[in-house]
Amino acid sequence: MTDTVSQKLVLFDIDGTLLHTHGAGRRAIRQALMDELGTTDPPDGFRFDGKTDPQIIMELMTAAGHPKANDPASIDGVCNRYADFLSDELRSNELRVEVLPGVVKLLDQLSSSEHVVGLLTGNIERGAMLKLQSAGLDPAIFIVGAFGSDSPERKDLPQVASDRAAPLMGEPPQGHDVVIIGDTPADVACGGDFGARAIAVATGSYTREELEAAGPHATFDDLSDTRSVLDAVLL
Repeated sequence: MTDTVSQKLVLFDIDGTLLHTHGAGRRAIRQALMDELGTTDPPDGFRFDGKTDPQIIMELMTAAGHPKANDPASIDGVCNRYADFLSDELRSNELRVEVLPGVVKLLDQLSSSEHVVGLLTGNIERGAMLKLQSAGLDPAIFIVGAFGSDSPERKDLPQVASDRAAPLMGEPPQGHDVVIIGDTPADVACGGDFGARAIAVATGSYTREELEAAGPHATFDDLSDTRSVLDAVLL
């Protein structure tokens, strides 16, 4: 980081990027849907990763033929139950939430700089905080955030984060002054229309080759090479 680098808004995805909960979120969503639908079986080939929590719930309710699959209040109700179940899952003595390689050092470097560190995640806000806390990551590191509870569409979230960062940065950051770090093609794509720089990390369920096909600025196997990641993010 040098004096010539413009101030950046650096936004992290959570699951598969910062940490792994080893299925806690999926189990909690299935429990919430069991309450609502009486079933938890997703369609064959259904993927959770890269989607927002409300999007996942809406798609699964639609697949089950639920009459209120497009009703925001019903989806919010399932999301609230999901967060309750997630809290129980994360408190389980059998569960160990894993912080991924390089994350702590990278966050330390960025949070001690002039750059603004935030979240851009499909998690609803309460779920995001529960996961960070269970991993031992201080939510206060992330000064701004855009969450699935702000919009079910991930493509809407870069603007949400930019607007929330504006008071800290003097104006809403745009283009390459916004950097999105994530582990799915959806993370790479969501800032495309916004002009954000995308950094892909292959610590989730997508391969490096699949991520590179989405066209990120840079791709890493993990975040452990702090210097190289910072160069890709900031320069």
